Amino acid sequence: MIEFVPLPLIDDFLINYNVGQALLLLFVLSVLAAIPLGSRKVLSLNAITFGLVFILTPASLAPLHYKFLGIALLVVAPLLYITARR
Repeated sequence: MIEFVPLPLIDDFLINYNVGQALLLLFVLSVLAAIPLGSRKVLSLNAITFGLVFILTPASLAPLHYKFLGIALLVVAPLLYITARR
């Protein structure tokens, strides 16, 4: 029986890119998925979560500018959450 194991696919993807680029792709896809919901609170919670992920990613896996992106998300996203009505 042949089983589908996605690990080699993920490994082949990450060989060409660093982890910061993969996280940025996931962030963009999650923002695009949250836009149809029409909720700025969901978008801001998503941005807060990815801001933490960008900051907590070790420097050996992602370049320094992704940490700055995480700091920017952690500054802007709570402001977006506070100003959101729904």
